[in-house]
Amino acid sequence: MKKPSMVSFLITLLLAAAFCTHGKEPVKDTAGNQVKAGEQYFIQPVKPDGNNGGGLVPAAISVFRFCPLGITQSLLSNQPGLPVSFGFLSSVTDTIVNTSTDVTIEFKSEIWPFCKDFSKLWAVDDESSSAGEKPPIVIGGKPEQPNSQFKIEKAGERADTYKLTSLTGTVGVSPGIWGTQLVLTNDDAKTILVKIKKVNNDASTATTSTSRVEKFGLRMFPFY
Repeated sequence: MKKPSMVSFLITLLLAAAFCTHGKEPVKDTAGNQVKAGEQYFIQPVKPDGNNGGGLVPAAISVFRFCPLGITQSLLSNQPGLPVSFGFLSSVTDTIVNTSTDVTIEFKSEIWPFCKDFSKLWAVDDESSSAGEKPPIVIGGKPEQPNSQFKIEKAGERADTYKLTSLTGTVGVSPGIWGTQLVLTNDDAKTILVKIKKVNNDASTATTSTSRVEKFGLRMFPFY
């Protein structure tokens, strides 16, 4: 019997790779550049009428429960939010963030006065939510846990508009004590559409340093 040639093997490998990546494409920031793991971005909600609200910041989700912090849209429309970075599990070596790929999302800030015992990774709080409640998106995730893994999916009519999904649902919004807060939902009407803006492409900043960005007005909490 003839042994498979190296050419046949490479063709099979390429076809398998194409099959695995089918339907995935690089996530683009608002400047049209590919989003990369480890770099800093703002995640900013996009309203259906085209008017952009404030960015996303940590905030308490209840007056009776301060930690872990939830994630809320800033009340100030000119506030870009707090920077985040995207990450992969250790087995992934690529730096380009693709749609439909598991990523972690982590707030990046040197200013963190509260809940210091929790990580800055986003997670779905699917344990402490009461029956019938939509689980909030909170800070304090662990990268190896499924509830700390999110996917960025194409959504809306614009080329740079996305939605965030998790293993058990889509990231949406619900009224919170400090503004609109992120929750997990299966209701399309509550799904939040977002754009991803690189920190050093933000017109409000004269430098890319975190301290400069924060001093300009990246308040960690919407009630600052």
